[in-house]
Amino acid sequence: MELEYKAAWAVKLLNFDIKSAKERRSIQIHELEEIRYLVYKSTKIYKEKTKAYHDKRIICRSFEPNDRVLLFNSKLKLFPGKLKSRWSGPFTVKEVRPYGAVVLLDPNGGEFVVNGQRFKPYLADMTIIAGEEIPLGDPSPAQ
Repeated sequence: MELEYKAAWAVKLLNFDIKSAKERRSIQIHELEEIRYLVYKSTKIYKEKTKAYHDKRIICRSFEPNDRVLLFNSKLKLFPGKLKSRWSGPFTVKEVRPYGAVVLLDPNGGEFVVNGQRFKPYLADMTIIAGEEIPLGDPSPAQ
């Protein structure tokens, strides 16, 4: 008897109108799809901003064969010493491969491949030509 009462109460509560239940469910599904679309758009915007930030920080470096470079030593973490430099070298560029890979020659004659983002130009061999004058005044025509 009590079970029948609860079942009748549930039928009255739900009102088993198929049309209105179908419309409600359809509206809920559309709202869910709209929320999914908004999440997709915001995720896409986030990924584009992250990619732009990453691409902005990449330094475009171009090296030619026989250039001298210093290599960043990223493995120098255990007891590096306070004043110890993380740059080792100088090394000589043997070959520049596509997608940023570079073949380096060490002073002993061995060669190894390194990512181009891990090194910088070695400028100690550059010499300044003495005796050359550079005028710092206005660039007026000589009279």
